[in-house]
Amino acid sequence: MSQTLTTKQTAIGGRTFDSDKLLAVVCLIVPLIGLFLFFLYPMVIVFLRSITVEGGGYGLANYQEILASKGFWRATQHSLLMGGATTVVSVVLGYIIAHGLHRCVFPGKNLIRVAIVLPMLAPSLVQALGLIFIFGRNGLINRFFGLELEIYGFWGLLISNTLYALPQVVMIIGAALVLLDARIFEAAEVMGAKPSRQFRDLTLPGVIYAILSAAFVVFIITITDFGNAAVIGGDYSVLATEIYSQVIGQRNFNMGAVVGIMLLLPTVVSYYIERQAMKRQQNQKATNIQPYVPRFYGKRDVPMAMANYVIAAMIVLVIGVVVYASFVKLWPYNYSLTTKHYFITLAGGYSSLWVTIWISICAATLGTLAVFVLGVGLRRASAVLTQPIQVLASMPAAVPGMVLGLAYILTFNSTSTPLYLLYGSAALIAAVNFYHYHTQAFMTIMTGFRQFPSELEEAGESLGAGLGRISFNIIAPFVTPMLISIFFFLFMRSMVTLSAVVFLTTPKLSVAAVTIMRLDDAGLTSQAAAFSTAVMVVVGLALLGMKGILVLVQTHKARVKGA
Repeated sequence: MSQTLTTKQTAIGGRTFDSDKLLAVVCLIVPLIGLFLFFLYPMVIVFLRSITVEGGGYGLANYQEILASKGFWRATQHSLLMGGATTVVSVVLGYIIAHGLHRCVFPGKNLIRVAIVLPMLAPSLVQALGLIFIFGRNGLINRFFGLELEIYGFWGLLISNTLYALPQVVMIIGAALVLLDARIFEAAEVMGAKPSRQFRDLTLPGVIYAILSAAFVVFIITITDFGNAAVIGGDYSVLATEIYSQVIGQRNFNMGAVVGIMLLLPTVVSYYIERQAMKRQQNQKATNIQPYVPRFYGKRDVPMAMANYVIAAMIVLVIGVVVYASFVKLWPYNYSLTTKHYFITLAGGYSSLWVTIWISICAATLGTLAVFVLGVGLRRASAVLTQPIQVLASMPAAVPGMVLGLAYILTFNSTSTPLYLLYGSAALIAAVNFYHYHTQAFMTIMTGFRQFPSELEEAGESLGAGLGRISFNIIAPFVTPMLISIFFFLFMRSMVTLSAVVFLTTPKLSVAAVTIMRLDDAGLTSQAAAFSTAVMVVVGLALLGMKGILVLVQTHKARVKGA
């Protein structure tokens, strides 16, 4: 005991100084300063700018002007309609895939899993780009069949948003299906319940909260997405493009802030409901779950297999045509293959890709360290502090990337603050990429900390180890899989995000997603496809790297345990 006290405490001027307490305080303060400077403070600035009127005073004139605008109400109506329609279609299709993968028997499931991952490897606008290559005025369908299909507008945006949101739905509902205890279904089968009855009375009630959670996640993604709307939306204006028009088109920052606040309202409400649904789902979890092993049932599995194949084929077709078009000499007139579109000289060439890789590495490294340090600090924090800090750390998920990016340009583009030095820098883009996805990273690391056995920490303390050594030598190795997942998640999201960074790029500093958008705006769709393919290759390699490293970590842990 005396050794432990000697390690942790030092006498200074007759008083006892506890180094562990100091380290715990630092672990809390440093990440909280980051949350304040790069999240809370910019959001306050957005609100203040939304009520700033001509002459520098405060008032509601901006809101009155926006609410009297027909364009705003049209964009709001379009956003809500698009959000609702995409939610319904995505949840239905996502459930079909999740149910097929986890509750049915048919070949080719791994290929379907690969297909579902594809939309996550590219910026959202790639789905829109693929649809234009297929259904556009000069697309494959129109030229081959001599049709005049119009893909721009509601239907094109609905399809592209659905494809973009589908992986989220499959993951959320799939995770709930895995947690259904097989013994319940075995008992139902013994009692003579048919598969249709089991689905109605057991499966569906067991995943209802996951379905609700997935629905609200899709709604948030849809009404806040900018990439698809910018490429394929046409005249179908939505709130995200309205913000872009106010800020970039009209240079009206105050009105952009008003629209941003208005966009924030449905997002916050949806996020709150989604969180409540997830809590209900988590409360239903049971211990010692017997995994469900499906058995072939033709009337169910054959149609489900066909539906899964069709949905997966649509995803592969839309993403694959972008890759294919990047090698076509002159779309859609000369389909001979070439690599000339990869020799990009406009829009800065590939410089933005290398910059994006570097920014993503920085965001992932510093972000992973920040959430780990915050988790360590929360382990030693009092219950009075823990709850509000966790609420603050979870708040960024409720803020659309478009609004957060707007907050950054309003905050860091002002010479009235020393933070102005960050404007136009790669560091600021790395910061917005991290804090845009701060909640997901924080929730992941906290899941790891909740699984950490407190006995290991107590054993370290009994041997005289301080908080620093315990964190580095005991906690970090235990949560290594979570840290690896967080790092690669932040890296991949930083590589493909568009809405959060579209306001922060400059003529001298751009990122990959913005470059793709600019190439498409310039009519260089084949080069946009080539650049998109390059981004997908980088993100795909990162995903494979994450899988490989996790396998190595698990293998090493198994060897150590066996030894």
